[in-house]
Amino acid sequence: MAQYLFGAGKIFATPIQDVFGQPISNPTPVEVGVLQSVGVDISFDLKELYGRGQFAVDAARGKGSIKGKASFGRINGTLLNSIFFGGVVAEGGIETVSQTINGEIVPAGGLVTPVVPNSGTFVKDLGVTDGKAIPLKRVASAPVAGQYSIDAATGAYTFANADVGKVVFISFRYSATVAGGKSITVSNLDMGYTPEFALDLQRDYKGKFMHMNFYRCTSNKLGFSSKQDDYDIPEFEFQPMADDLNRVFKIDLSE
Repeated sequence: MAQYLFGAGKIFATPIQDVFGQPISNPTPVEVGVLQSVGVDISFDLKELYGRGQFAVDAARGKGSIKGKASFGRINGTLLNSIFFGGVVAEGGIETVSQTINGEIVPAGGLVTPVVPNSGTFVKDLGVTDGKAIPLKRVASAPVAGQYSIDAATGAYTFANADVGKVVFISFRYSATVAGGKSITVSNLDMGYTPEFALDLQRDYKGKFMHMNFYRCTSNKLGFSSKQDDYDIPEFEFQPMADDLNRVFKIDLSE
């Protein structure tokens, strides 16, 4: 039976060098999960030799280039670091945003301390709005109607006596320890610093396969695009290069 290909396939990325140019001695391969699409384009500059006639008498390849693109649905910090950032991944600690959904009723005395999720710690105020989505003004102390103040150490909000009984919506950033959580800090490094990874692309259909092993790759683009009522499908681009053994890629097929 002839060989055909169907579906997006599978991609596995293995980091081989961090962003500082240091080889990774014991790399962790990570699957690019819930893969949606993959594209690999191989092209060459074509140099043509002309004489007096209208058509070329010879042609030869010049510079070659391989461009890859993949979109996927599973978000994983280890993967993003492997294919794009190449930095240090801190395990367990996160910083994220909380927003009161149903609002807080300002009590007598005007003091509101929102509950920090995940037994976390308050980090930064991100604003307060009233029931009509109108922002309240932050002041240092002694708020009047339509204002609030914040104790940055405790995360306690103080509102004016004139606003007692009103509903307010509080947004803030907090830190917490979450199992599996990952944090990557991206620094402004000198130009040229680039992480590298190896990539395996596997396609299976009706018992036959095509496998491409790219020995050394780098990524120049990582994109996220959110929609109100749909999944986020991140996309990254990659470019294979020759490794130290002058290998670019290997392709294996059932036929």
